[in-house]
Amino acid sequence: MTSAGSRTRRVPDRQRAPARTAAAGVSSRAPSAPRTRKPPPRAPRTRIGTWLSRPLASFHLVVTIAALLTVLGLVMVLSSSSVEAYASDGSAYTLFTRQVLFAGLGVVLFYVALQLPIRMMRRSSFLAFASTIILLVLVLIPGIGTKSQGTRGWFVVAGFSLQPSELAKIALAVWGAHILASRRRDIPSVGGMLVPLIPATLVALVLILLQPDLGTTVSLAIIVLALLWFAGLPLKLFIAIVGTGLVGTVILALTAGYRSARMREFFNPGTDPQGAGYQSRQAMYSLADGGILGRGLGQSRAKWSYLPNAHNDFIFAIIGEELGYLGGAAVLGLFGLFVYTGLRVSARSVDPFLRLLTGTATVWITGQAFINVGYVIGLLPVTGLQLPLVSAGGTSTATTLFMFGLVANAARHEPEAVAALNSGQDGRFGRLLRLRKPDAYSPMRAEAVRAEAVRRAEADRRAGREAAARTRSVSYEKGRSARGGKGGKPERGVRQQRSSGGRAGERGFRR
Repeated sequence: MTSAGSRTRRVPDRQRAPARTAAAGVSSRAPSAPRTRKPPPRAPRTRIGTWLSRPLASFHLVVTIAALLTVLGLVMVLSSSSVEAYASDGSAYTLFTRQVLFAGLGVVLFYVALQLPIRMMRRSSFLAFASTIILLVLVLIPGIGTKSQGTRGWFVVAGFSLQPSELAKIALAVWGAHILASRRRDIPSVGGMLVPLIPATLVALVLILLQPDLGTTVSLAIIVLALLWFAGLPLKLFIAIVGTGLVGTVILALTAGYRSARMREFFNPGTDPQGAGYQSRQAMYSLADGGILGRGLGQSRAKWSYLPNAHNDFIFAIIGEELGYLGGAAVLGLFGLFVYTGLRVSARSVDPFLRLLTGTATVWITGQAFINVGYVIGLLPVTGLQLPLVSAGGTSTATTLFMFGLVANAARHEPEAVAALNSGQDGRFGRLLRLRKPDAYSPMRAEAVRAEAVRRAEADRRAGREAAARTRSVSYEKGRSARGGKGGKPERGVRQQRSSGGRAGERGFRR
């Protein structure tokens, strides 16, 4: 307790603040209004941020992801197919050798895609799509196409198989991006976006369903939906198309016997453990057997004829068994990194064609990977889609590497990358491969080309209208001459009046 005399009067803080500031040697004047000065750009604080800010970071990411997934796929194909290959051919390297050959072809296609000029790609897109439609028709003819596992969808030449539906995916993505990029400004209506893309896609879907191949049908649907999404289709119409596609997929899944059995097994697990549900159950056992760290590379038990198609559709189960949870997470991490890289390239591209193509390729590849992993772990019904660059499949591996090459080509066409490459900063990798310098996208030139196309189309329409008007005028004059003019006299009488009456006949003709 303090006495009343010893109490000190409490000074408000607003009165003591000037004293504190004065004691601290700081002026007690009110601070001036902050200046509207634009802050300087903040540099990346981490090494990863510094590396990502480089002009060719996206290109290097795409190449690295493609290389890692391809090497991982080759290793896992050798591990998962050795038992089956030895049992059927007497050699554990039969399927692996075939996969290496197609991977080598894919590397060549990757390099070709890197060198393709954008103009050439767009000009040849329709011809490529039309060629794939012809191949889809030919593969359905008995004696030309080969039937395997209930599907007639392969050409077999000298022991190597070619699946034209895989080529149709790339052709549809490139041609669709070209169509939408060309017509988005010239024909901004919804009909201009859907025609001719949707009718041509329906033709390809019908031909693939006749094989039948539901997995490739789903892939084509993903490609078309991605094209329409990145092209800016109205949300209500997009949702309606997605709903229609889902209903059609369910109907198709319930029409065939084996697909219907898979759907029933998915919605009611355990009804047929030795039939339609055998493969899914064995995949789950394989994943559970791997644990966190896995049993070790090459030590899988499921590949000893317990898990059908262990090297193809269900290779992710072998990865989880041999490499464990960490190995499966690494695979998913690579695809997640590809999502980031592909969308980054799409966002940085100034060319509408490259923006559409890159975004579509990213959604297609990662969507297919999501579906494959989803049915291996039991979240989705089995559709037969492969894990891109990892599953065994010659045509799929080669075409996916070609698509990665197109994405890498788009990454080299980013504005900062174009400036760096044209100034000689192509790096060791570019100098080693002797990659061509990318051409800078010129919006003014593109607008001029589109304006010229619109002007020519308008001139053709105007010329057509004028020709039609002239045709109608000539027809009217002929009909009038045949009727003899307004007076109703025949043309023969008029000629007689002209020849006999001279001026009088001419005056009568005028009347």
